[in-house]
Amino acid sequence: MARAHPSIRWRIDPATGSFRPWATSPLDSTAVDIQLMVALVIALALFFDFTNGFHDTANAMATPIATGALKPRVAVAIAAVLNLVGAFLSTAVAQTISGGLIREGQDGVHVGPELIFAGLIGAIVWNMITWLFGLPSSSSHALFGGLIGAAIVGVGFNAIDPGVLMSKIVLPALLAPVIAGGVSFIITKLAYRLTPPGSRHGFKVGQIFTSSLVSLAHGTNDAQKTMGVITLTLIAAGFQEAGSGPEFWVIAICAVAIALGTYMGGWRIIRTIGTGITAVKPIQGFSAEVSTAASILASTHLGFALSTTQVSSGSVIGVGLGKDRHSVNWRTAGRIAMGWLITLPAAAIMAALAALVANIGLVGIIIDALVGVGVIVAIFVRSRRSKVSHESFSPPINVSSSSHEPLMGAVESVVLPKAARSLIKKNSKAAKTR
Repeated sequence: MARAHPSIRWRIDPATGSFRPWATSPLDSTAVDIQLMVALVIALALFFDFTNGFHDTANAMATPIATGALKPRVAVAIAAVLNLVGAFLSTAVAQTISGGLIREGQDGVHVGPELIFAGLIGAIVWNMITWLFGLPSSSSHALFGGLIGAAIVGVGFNAIDPGVLMSKIVLPALLAPVIAGGVSFIITKLAYRLTPPGSRHGFKVGQIFTSSLVSLAHGTNDAQKTMGVITLTLIAAGFQEAGSGPEFWVIAICAVAIALGTYMGGWRIIRTIGTGITAVKPIQGFSAEVSTAASILASTHLGFALSTTQVSSGSVIGVGLGKDRHSVNWRTAGRIAMGWLITLPAAAIMAALAALVANIGLVGIIIDALVGVGVIVAIFVRSRRSKVSHESFSPPINVSSSSHEPLMGAVESVVLPKAARSLIKKNSKAAKTR
């Protein structure tokens, strides 16, 4: 007699008297079909992890690139390595997804791999759309929205644990950017007040360490979300016990995927956060990164599936307010806030549509895959019309240094007559001798 796995509902076959699983999936219940579907979902989850990497590179490295503390390619390389390391440090967030948000197990519902596949389709498509427009939306909320939309279509509203949804996702989403912005505002005010203008060059060096800490913290939080999705899939297919955490091989492949995505560099979103919200100075970048790292590490410790994008953007807005409220580009800030609000429902709607098609059966899943690939390719082709790369970021010009003198000399030789240039040079020499 077959052993009844606790994560799958079973029935007694009256013809044989043996246990057989209920037909909860539009796919055939053969071992080959299940294994193929699980492999497909794992591959798609890793691609989502890859998009999460380049979508969220800006969270750590937008400000040090904007201030010239790190060169663009060096910055994304550091972020990639530290995301890889951070992914191995904790699994609390992964268990929030695999054993909390979706009610799995003996007393719960059975969300099949095809529904998780549909959820990932919704999350990836939304990630790519927001990347195209340089909008720092939340990859985490895209993932949660995708899973929620697909689960509701496939099983019903009882598939979602409302307590976990509110306490671990919704409330942190509302509070985290406000808290991070408030902390960065206070740090910026204190830094400007306590340090004289001539002694602030050390903040640029400090940014190297604080941005590295944000990258490490990002790895401890965001890589785990894909681990949770893969673990949820293995539990749903009966390959892993309900309530168990991610296996080591799952942790390893997710760490590599997010690191590779991070190294690709989400240059469009880096441009938005680094220069689109406010003109970031080293002292502001340092303050934003300290606030971001503290918020992410605290949420990881508590098992909150936090949006690191929201925290990072909130911190940058906070440092802009800390220097001068008029320095914040409120139009860009408004676009970012709107992205925060619509990401979860937008990804849920896309995933729900994919789940409706997937319920047709194997043909529906193939249609979902083809449409998803087509959309991703179309977005990539569209992005080539207005390419943004690491070469788009020029080092900031320090107008107080002597490096501007050759440029000024060239300008003077063109627009000033010879007598005026002689007078300027004479006055400059006199000023140096005083």
